[in-house]
Amino acid sequence: MAKVVAAITEAGGGRIEVDRELRTVAVQGGWWYRGEYQVDATADGARLTHRVRNVARRGRWAVPLANRLFIGFRAQTERNFADFVAGLA
Repeated sequence: MAKVVAAITEAGGGRIEVDRELRTVAVQGGWWYRGEYQVDATADGARLTHRVRNVARRGRWAVPLANRLFIGFRAQTERNFADFVAGLA
């Protein structure tokens, strides 16, 4: 959990919320983005789950449409997460 908090804090780019009891770290930036990271213990270490939330108050409908128009958005998001996880090791 500490490594996740440190990596997100170091990256900057938004408001960070840490809930140690729920083992979650959230970063919110821009008008629509909220990334939530959850760390769960497993038998062989830990599982890190990343969820992207659309928190737009206005124009909420435009976010999924715009993301589909950005060619390679999903693949880039997956690569960024893989790089983030690799940096935690």
